[in-house]
Amino acid sequence: MRKRERVILESVEIENIAAEGKSIAHVNGKVLFVPFAIPGDIVDVLVTGKRKSFMEGTVVRMVKPSAMRIDPFCSHYGVCGGCKWQPLPYQKQLEFKQQQVEDQLVRIGKLDLPEILPILGSQKQQYYRNKLEFTFSDKRWVESLNEAENLSDQEKLGLGFHIMGMFDKVLDIKKCYLQEEPSNKIRLFIKDYAIKNNISFFNLREQTGLLRNMVVRTTTTNEVMLIIVFSSEEPEIIKNLMNSVAKQFPEITSLNYVINSKKNDTITDLDVVKFKGNEAIYEKMENLRFKIGPKSFFQTNSEQAYRLYSVVRDFADLKGDEVVYDLYTGTGTIALFLASKAAKVVGVEYVPEAIEDAFVNASENNINNCSFYAGDMKDMLNKDFIEANGRPDVIILDPPRAGIHPDVAKVIVEAKPSKIVYVSCNPATQARDIALMSEFYKITKVQPVDMFPHTHHLENVVKLELKS
Repeated sequence: MRKRERVILESVEIENIAAEGKSIAHVNGKVLFVPFAIPGDIVDVLVTGKRKSFMEGTVVRMVKPSAMRIDPFCSHYGVCGGCKWQPLPYQKQLEFKQQQVEDQLVRIGKLDLPEILPILGSQKQQYYRNKLEFTFSDKRWVESLNEAENLSDQEKLGLGFHIMGMFDKVLDIKKCYLQEEPSNKIRLFIKDYAIKNNISFFNLREQTGLLRNMVVRTTTTNEVMLIIVFSSEEPEIIKNLMNSVAKQFPEITSLNYVINSKKNDTITDLDVVKFKGNEAIYEKMENLRFKIGPKSFFQTNSEQAYRLYSVVRDFADLKGDEVVYDLYTGTGTIALFLASKAAKVVGVEYVPEAIEDAFVNASENNINNCSFYAGDMKDMLNKDFIEANGRPDVIILDPPRAGIHPDVAKVIVEAKPSKIVYVSCNPATQARDIALMSEFYKITKVQPVDMFPHTHHLENVVKLELKS
């Protein structure tokens, strides 16, 4: 859309919540998607995009707020890309998420469903995340161009989150409600220290500046991990900063740094240097301890992860003599959680480092009936693999948002496990995948779990049983 075609739709009534957390309305026979609005709002909308069957826009004026609207608790709401559903009461968020699951499974998958179990809400709606990543920027996001021009070089520095849809724009965060302390205190201390000591912040376009990113990880056992990412080796600067952080925050149990001179921010292929403390932190569930290294994947809401895994265990309904495949096992958390109830558990995961963690976790918990394999699922899971590891009685699926490859679905159907428990963070791809297996399997249970309050994201667990 060209700038001269600026169109404002007046007094649009928001009707419902749509996919990806945007709200939906209908104007002149077209669907209109609008972020940061909730059902019942009457708003003026600036049209930012037009397609044949729908439009996209942003709210430019609140004409009349919805009766259900509440005040956002975060001062960064509306600019920061996270926690978009803050104006929605939490119970309403859960209702919309429950409806989202049903709509996706029925509309996309054309699936026959039993009554969906009530969504399991998060006991914490704030400070529920165990991992946050922040980005340094020497040109932080400022809404007003006039304000930006009048800032000093120090005032332009920011440490926070990327603005939605803008790779090089970082919003400086004063307080984040996602992670418990000392997360905010660590971030603010490091920013202040860097400014006072003239340590340069990264420029995402020019790829200059020393400080790139930082990651804070916490556990319910009160362990804290910090990883600071630098763009190059500056031994004296790095040592002084790390020592200052260690002195200020003795509660940090694992203090690390990474040198990343690449053009992307991923650190999975880089060496992590342990500066002080332990090489990892540990999360606990029931009588199990899970090692979380700097590169490890772990569900970001620890308390809800336990409830999620408990649902998986309940749906699997193991008797003790089954062979269980845990596909997309990650660091083996679900596999190890089920191990005491099964004869044998076989985990498969694409990321080799995750499988290394899975073996460590099995060893540390004295679990001997789990085996783990690293490789691409569509290549690994075949007749030879099944012949070598035994035909699965139960398969657990917990794939990435993109879901499973059709070849994987085909092999699963051919293996004929009596039960499949499918865990998904994307009910749309979950519905598509289940449809591929619906000729042979019926859905007997559906349990949504809210892992991410104030967002549209959730996890959904579906139990499939082999048709007789």
